[in-house]
Amino acid sequence: MTVYALPAAGSAPPLAADNVDLDVLKGVNGFADDTSWAHGAMEFLGEFGLLAVLGLIVGLAWFRARKRPDHDVAVAGVLWAPIAALIAELANMPLRDWVDRPRPFVTHPAEIHVLVEGKDDPSFASDHALLTMSIAVALLLVDRKLGAVAVLVAVLQGLARLYVGVHYPTDVIGGFALGALVALALSPLALRALLPLVRRLERTPLRPLVAA
Repeated sequence: MTVYALPAAGSAPPLAADNVDLDVLKGVNGFADDTSWAHGAMEFLGEFGLLAVLGLIVGLAWFRARKRPDHDVAVAGVLWAPIAALIAELANMPLRDWVDRPRPFVTHPAEIHVLVEGKDDPSFASDHALLTMSIAVALLLVDRKLGAVAVLVAVLQGLARLYVGVHYPTDVIGGFALGALVALALSPLALRALLPLVRRLERTPLRPLVAA
């Protein structure tokens, strides 16, 4: 088992990577050695592309929600998706600093093929994983078809972060768990707060934003 240096007093011990965690990362990241033709695409998808795809799915979900008989509830549910992502990101900030896990290429520089340089912040939990999964789960609550597609995009996002060598699998799993937890646990409160806003907009010239 890999053990990191002792942390400063008052901080959490850095999360170590066991053999399975590292082996899975090396297995996925190892494809980068044999697929140099895909590096540019994977770098783009892993950093920005899949997030952009998820943004398009949110836009489509909003367009569909406006046409539903329960459009007020549906639009409120779609609005919750990006808000859930923001809350999950805010929740991850102290967690990331507390765990203070080094990036895999820092601890295992000779074993990881890094395609995205300049990552010097802690590795756990993956921001990309929690952002995509929080949005996906929030959409799943309001639109099962698009939500299922969004979950698939989130999973691909997690795999992409392993491929480019910037996260351990447990970083991604932790991000998925935190994002899903925020989206699910806070959804009732969020809808209770957003629904009056949507209904108020429906009585204004901005009605086309919430009802087709």
